[in-house]
Amino acid sequence: MEFIDTHAHLYLDNFKDDIQDVCQRAKQNNISRIYLPNIDTETISQMLALETKFPDLLYPMMGLHPSSVRDNYEKELEKIEEYLQGRTFSAIGETGMDLYWDQSYKKEQKNAFEKQLNWAKELNLPLVIHSREAFDEIFRIITHNNDNKLKGIFHSFSGSYEQAEHIINLGFKIGINGIVTFKNSGLADVVKKIDIKHLVIETDSPFLAPVPKRGKRNESSYIPYIAKKIAEIKNISIEDVAKITTINALNLFK
Repeated sequence: MEFIDTHAHLYLDNFKDDIQDVCQRAKQNNISRIYLPNIDTETISQMLALETKFPDLLYPMMGLHPSSVRDNYEKELEKIEEYLQGRTFSAIGETGMDLYWDQSYKKEQKNAFEKQLNWAKELNLPLVIHSREAFDEIFRIITHNNDNKLKGIFHSFSGSYEQAEHIINLGFKIGINGIVTFKNSGLADVVKKIDIKHLVIETDSPFLAPVPKRGKRNESSYIPYIAKKIAEIKNISIEDVAKITTINALNLFK
């Protein structure tokens, strides 16, 4: 049985004291690959340094998180583009839009997302999308720019079934994490209606730890809790969840 964690920020300071143990626990729990989304230029060096320590386990992406989009976002994108030109990454991300906390940089977020979307097209890479309170804006941008080659993940999905359908129709996968185990999230009802061929699993570590670890620091070794919940919802075995979601992730990230 093999799992893939398609989204984890293991390079953050939350893991600085025990990252060796965190990665070892992931392997012990059958996590074969962990994909690392970048945040901004401040996180690149520690992300790449971590990759060199665990090259058979960790696979970095490159992008600018919408919450890091500020007045200097164009300079941030220039530096990020230099990295993209210098080596191969697994995906463009984490990008997208976040209008939950602050909408003062909405225009800049749109511009930054569209720029990164075009990188994904040019480099034939998946796009890993953060979409908090911004589905409609993101749908419009993707639809306007889609050439039927765009692919990727709407990560940490917590939307409606109608939004999930829209994502699937755009040709994207849906990233399911610990939220699906939260009693009042409503996500289990949505996942029940979605064919598992459209799903990938993630932790979004160190955030959103699944039940029974909720409230603690999340880590990749908790992936089986998420898979177990999906298996219960779908009335299939956890082995089937592992097999199908792993194939989904490998086909996407190549």
